[in-house]
Amino acid sequence: MDQKLKDQFDGLLEKYTELLLGDSSDELKEKVIMWALYSHISKSMPPLTKHWNASYPDAKDNLKVIINEIKVLNEKHRETKNQ
Repeated sequence: MDQKLKDQFDGLLEKYTELLLGDSSDELKEKVIMWALYSHISKSMPPLTKHWNASYPDAKDNLKVIINEIKVLNEKHRETKNQ
């Protein structure tokens, strides 16, 4: 894959994470990647997600924590912006 494309896509991800959460640390970007990809897979291929959830219940629980963290950070960021 082209390094220029990787760098440009990373810029897109960084800006998306910043707009979504108010911060764009590497850790948050990784969490946003997992959240976005999992959300997409669960909508486009629900049986695959169901199978994965059943096969890896600990990973499912960890992902639920990440999803909730993103939700809370997003709500906090929106509240801060609206004040």
